[in-house]
Amino acid sequence: MIYYILKKGIDCLKNQTRRIELLDELRGFAIIAMIVHHTFLDIGFVLGLDWGYNIFNKLCVLQPVFWAIFIIISGICSRLSRNTLKRGLIVLGAGLAITLVTAVIMPKIGITGAEIYFGILSCLGVCMIITGLIMPLIEKSNAVIGMIVCAVLFAVFYSIGSGSLCFGLIKLPEKLYETNLLMPLGIYSKTFESADYFAILPWIFMFLFGAFFGKYAKGGAFPEWTYKKHSKFFSFVGRNSLWFYLAHQPILYGILYIIVWIIYLIYR
Repeated sequence: MIYYILKKGIDCLKNQTRRIELLDELRGFAIIAMIVHHTFLDIGFVLGLDWGYNIFNKLCVLQPVFWAIFIIISGICSRLSRNTLKRGLIVLGAGLAITLVTAVIMPKIGITGAEIYFGILSCLGVCMIITGLIMPLIEKSNAVIGMIVCAVLFAVFYSIGSGSLCFGLIKLPEKLYETNLLMPLGIYSKTFESADYFAILPWIFMFLFGAFFGKYAKGGAFPEWTYKKHSKFFSFVGRNSLWFYLAHQPILYGILYIIVWIIYLIYR
């Protein structure tokens, strides 16, 4: 099911007369960066080495850049999709399935600390559903104005997780953050933890930014150089990002647990 979901999203660009190669390359670059980042986290988690956590934490400052690439490209694809609403429902279902596996099934077999509540698929699924519902309005609106409004709203809501709006200028009631019921909206208590977490706010506005920007992709109005291939490696990763997305964590975990096993055999 997850294969179908991600493939539909990734391959939506193939419906165009000309493929925008730059989008594949950007997606491939973002995925390689994500894999490298997660490798350091897994080193800390599986091998218990603090330097893995330290490097992971230092690289977190770059995370929003790669998140933006994924989400904006997904937003662009929503403008090209034949049925964004239906695709959103399927993606949301996959996100809930991942929560079931990581938060319910894995702890029962002794693997804890990897629980995912409202991860990237859940967030993208909700964004697709909302975008699908308002797509007629998006298509009638001025794309430039829409992108500006979305960028402003993204900035306004970016700090909602820390209890404020407009980067601390507007404080939200502390009572809102005493529960995790509003966690999908970016409002959660100090006890909330998730290995992967993307709240609807502010990321819906990043997604909608891509949807408005998608007008130019749908109209074939991107600059000529974006249709040309510049990196075979990143293009390959981008075109096969589904497999990299699905396989990178199991492979990393497998390699690191093999290392643990080898160390155990050597020093036992």
